[in-house]
Amino acid sequence: MGNAFDDVIGANEAYAREFDLAGLKPMAARGLALVTCMDSRIEPLDMLGLTPGDAKILRNAGARVTDDTLRTLVLAVYLLGVERVLVLPHTKCKMASVSGDDEVHDLIQEQYGVDTRSLEFHTDNDQMGALKHDLERIRHHPLLPKDLPVAGALYDVDTGRVQLVDA
Repeated sequence: MGNAFDDVIGANEAYAREFDLAGLKPMAARGLALVTCMDSRIEPLDMLGLTPGDAKILRNAGARVTDDTLRTLVLAVYLLGVERVLVLPHTKCKMASVSGDDEVHDLIQEQYGVDTRSLEFHTDNDQMGALKHDLERIRHHPLLPKDLPVAGALYDVDTGRVQLVDA
């Protein structure tokens, strides 16, 4: 009987044989930090014309700017060459299609019997309002440079297009 990870570890064998990123510097070569969703329909490098090493990519459910995202951005700006931040949620996001965290908690409780109320999922069905709020969290964070370029955009999972909505 195989391991639950045999497929990905096996695929890594082929990847390692062709691996050519040795020596890549840890700095964001294009000075970009991208905050986007964990959705598997998103290919952050390809969709923005980036290559490995160009950007720091932060992914979470809903592309939300959480306290952990802010902590990571502070490190990225001061230690990893980040000079600009793009927050990029996407269309048809589950975290933007529910009425709130309570709906998600109830769904998980009903379907799986697990009480997740100790977690905050940061759901918001006003996706553009949430994006603007998150951009302001970055723009006004006391440990980030006041002149740090911060923008918001929306990725369309049906067309692959990125539309700038707040720059």
